[in-house]
Amino acid sequence: MSQTWRRLTFLHWPYDPALVRPLVPPSLVLDTFDGAAWIGLVPFEIHNLRGIPHFAETNVRTYVIGPDGSRAVWFFSLDAARLAVVLGARVAYYLPYFWAKMGVASQNGAVHYWSRRRRTHAASVMSDIVVKPGGSFAAQELGDRDHFLTARYRLYTLLYGRLGWAQIEHEAWPLAKATVVTLDQNLIEAAGLPTPEGQPLAHYAEEIDVKIGYAGIV
Repeated sequence: MSQTWRRLTFLHWPYDPALVRPLVPPSLVLDTFDGAAWIGLVPFEIHNLRGIPHFAETNVRTYVIGPDGSRAVWFFSLDAARLAVVLGARVAYYLPYFWAKMGVASQNGAVHYWSRRRRTHAASVMSDIVVKPGGSFAAQELGDRDHFLTARYRLYTLLYGRLGWAQIEHEAWPLAKATVVTLDQNLIEAAGLPTPEGQPLAHYAEEIDVKIGYAGIV
């Protein structure tokens, strides 16, 4: 399944692993960096998905290690603006997708992301984020933590109570610096986590082409 991700922002906060561990299946190891689990809030747009007009998506995630040692993503939620995508991903991948009213717009050199879940879910769950992209990172500016948070090429899910996975393929992220201008959200709290503390670590990527394989069973 080929698609293009555009105007993508990574926002990350460190968390006490004890707060995150109960929300991850016991068959997965919680992946930590410098003793912290990391929670990501990732808004972006999906283009070039066959048969589907482009749409906004925002996910809440953490990082795990699978039974085979693979470093991967575990999603707590994925909000998307296309009902067909929500239904298809729930059926095919058993991912926790939610249908939401969403948008992404460029304004005065910044990118504005907004979302609110539809009443079929919980209309109080929302996000309103403005990020100003900066210059591209030089390769030597990116450290182990930057790669830990962004270079993930597998996702895990639960299929009929069993651990499933899907492989993700793309080139290295064209990461740029980013400044958070506005951040109002309760997606992380809706996932069962405490409100994040402090300013997030931010990365931005303008565009990347992606392929996602079908899920397998462990």
